[in-house]
Amino acid sequence: MNAVRIEIPEKVKRILDTLTAAGFEAYVVGGCVRDALLQREPSDWDVTTDASPQQVKSLFSRTVDTGIAHGTVTIMMGKEGFEVTTFRIDGKYEDSRHPKEVTFTSSLEEDLKRRDFTINAMAFSPSAGLVDLFGGTKDLEDKVVRCVGEAHERFQEDALRILRAVRFSAQLGFSVEEKTAEAIRERARTLERISAERIQTELLKILLSPNPRTIRMAWEYGITKIILPEFDRCMDTPQNTPHHCYTVGEHILHSLSEVENNRILRLTMLLHDIGKPVVRTTDENGRDHFKMHGPVGEQMAGDILRRLKFDNDTIRSVTHLIKWHDYRPEPDERHVRRAVSRIGEEYFPLFLKVQRADILAQSTWLRAEKLERLDSVEKCWREILEKKQCVSLKTLAVTGKDLQAAGIPSGKQMGEILHRLLEQVLDNPGDNEREILLKRAKEAFFLE
Repeated sequence: MNAVRIEIPEKVKRILDTLTAAGFEAYVVGGCVRDALLQREPSDWDVTTDASPQQVKSLFSRTVDTGIAHGTVTIMMGKEGFEVTTFRIDGKYEDSRHPKEVTFTSSLEEDLKRRDFTINAMAFSPSAGLVDLFGGTKDLEDKVVRCVGEAHERFQEDALRILRAVRFSAQLGFSVEEKTAEAIRERARTLERISAERIQTELLKILLSPNPRTIRMAWEYGITKIILPEFDRCMDTPQNTPHHCYTVGEHILHSLSEVENNRILRLTMLLHDIGKPVVRTTDENGRDHFKMHGPVGEQMAGDILRRLKFDNDTIRSVTHLIKWHDYRPEPDERHVRRAVSRIGEEYFPLFLKVQRADILAQSTWLRAEKLERLDSVEKCWREILEKKQCVSLKTLAVTGKDLQAAGIPSGKQMGEILHRLLEQVLDNPGDNEREILLKRAKEAFFLE
C-alpha cells in the first residue's frame, strides 16, 4: 500500500462510501486503477468488496443481477451502471474458459491473486490507498505485461488471456515479459476452445489500438496459426516484384499503420491481400504475379469474417473494399465518375484511403507516381462532388415513376433503360436533365 492518489468519480465514491459506512471493505479495482495510474481516462469503474451480493443489494435501491452467480451486482446511479463484485476465489477451470465454481472470500489478496496480469491486479480506496501485491506499478513503469503468479496457470484458467496479453501490449505499447511469452507460445493452441465472438472482440481491440502491427506478435507466438491461419500463409509468401519489398504478411502489417483508426479500414487492410498466397505465380524471369487476388481475397475475407462471427454489414463493407482495392481509375473526371458509380458513393472515400495505405506499404519504386495518380483521382472526385454531378441512379434526373408516366411499363426493360441513361450521364454529365433523359428513354423504348 502507498500514498498514490486517484481521482474517483462522485458516483463511484458514493458506492464506496455506502459500503464502508456499512462496515465493509470496498475498492475500485482492475483496469480503472491501471488506466488512472497511466493518466488515461478509465472507460469503466469496477468495485470489489467483501460484502456478499445480497448484502450489496440491501444497501442500494436500484440493482441488477448481471452476474450474481459469480458475485457481480450492477448498481444503477441514474442512467449509469457500476459493477460491484464480491471478493472471490475461482474453483478449478475445466474448459480453459470458466471456473467450475466460485467461492466468496473476505480476503482482498485472494481476489487479486486470481486476476490475469499484474497491471490489472491492483486495487484502490481513498482510505487504504493503493493495494499492489504483485508489482503492478513497477510493471507499469517498465512497460511490461506480466501474469500474476505462474503464467501457465493463468492461461490454463482462461485461454483468452493469451490474446489479451497481446491486446494490452498493442493498446499500451508494452512488451510481454519473458515467462509470460513462453507460456503463451506453449499454450496458444488452447485458443481453439474459445468462442469466435470472444476472439473477435480481442482481435478488434488489437487492430483498433495505436499499434495494430502488434498482430506480428500474435504471429510470432503462434496465435494467428490458430485464429487466423490464412495470415500465417501470407507471412510465408514472398513478393518478387519491383512494386514490393516485403512478404505479403509484412506488407499487410505495414499497411495497417498507414490507415486511420477505423474498424472497416483496419479490417480491410488486414485482409486486403489475403488471397495472394492462393493465386501467386512466378514467370520465367522469377517475377511473381498475383492476378485475381482481389476477387479471391473478397471470397476468403467473407469466409474469415463469418467464421469470426462478424455482422453482415461489416462483412459486406470489408469484402466490397477488398474486391475493388486494386482498381486504378484514370485521373480524369469521366473515368472517376465511372469508378464512383461502380464502387459506390458511400465506399469511394474509403477506397481512396485503402489505396493510399496500400501504396505506402509497398516499395518506393514508382511510389511518387502512384501517389500523384491517386491525388489526381481524389481531386477529380472532389470536383465531381462540388459540381454535384450524377454518379448513381439516386441522382439521375429521372426516376422509374417518370418513365412509367411517359408510357414505359415497369419491369426488366425499364431497369435496363435507367441504367443506359446513367451510362450516358456518366459520359456526359450535362445530359442529366429531365427532358433530355425522358426523350432518350422514349427513343430507346420505341426503337426496341
